[in-house]
Amino acid sequence: MQKENRKYYEAYEDRYKTAHEKGVSWTQMKNTPIVMDIIKRYHLHPEQSLLEIGCGEGRDSATVLENGFHLIATDISPEAINYCKKKMPDFESKFMVLDCLSSDLDEKFDFIYSVAVVHMLVLDEDRNGFYQFIHRHLKSDGIALICSMGDGNYEMQSDISNAFELQEREHETGKMMVAGTSCRMVSFSTFENELLRNGLKIIEKGITSAMPNFNSLMYAIVQ
Repeated sequence: MQKENRKYYEAYEDRYKTAHEKGVSWTQMKNTPIVMDIIKRYHLHPEQSLLEIGCGEGRDSATVLENGFHLIATDISPEAINYCKKKMPDFESKFMVLDCLSSDLDEKFDFIYSVAVVHMLVLDEDRNGFYQFIHRHLKSDGIALICSMGDGNYEMQSDISNAFELQEREHETGKMMVAGTSCRMVSFSTFENELLRNGLKIIEKGITSAMPNFNSLMYAIVQ
């Protein structure tokens, strides 16, 4: 049940706890190919500063860190961050709890990436806050990769009042009762309008995937 002092987008904390108590990760730990592809294609160097928003269980941060990049990986979920620290003790100092809608960092970054995070933000004010955080934390010549679940056409949004309610979901180990969390999928038109009104310039966009976790992800490279 939702507690009065918890935001709907914090429900993933409960989902992670349920999975971890069963001794499994919630997501399959195969990295999202586009993250390293963009790092290489835009010639980012290990000495440059990178930030991940919504690292979850470390699916992508593990690959980035193992490739020698200076990354700060953040998530709103203490459960997820603790999981990452235990799983990757050599990189323990690289993980931190952060709610990008209510906190700022003292640093600006050459590259910010966020995979399958913004689709969990349903309210316009929260989505705007997410984009504005990125805008504030990018260096003047920095770029950001934002991936959102969706095919670029379909639009839907969940009822945020149900975010903490238990629902049956498919997991690689079988069906599991977990917090329903939240979801808002938007079209490319809506996605682009959101980015532009929050001061972000689109330099590349398209559709990618992150199998087996996401069949279809819209993405945009912005500055």
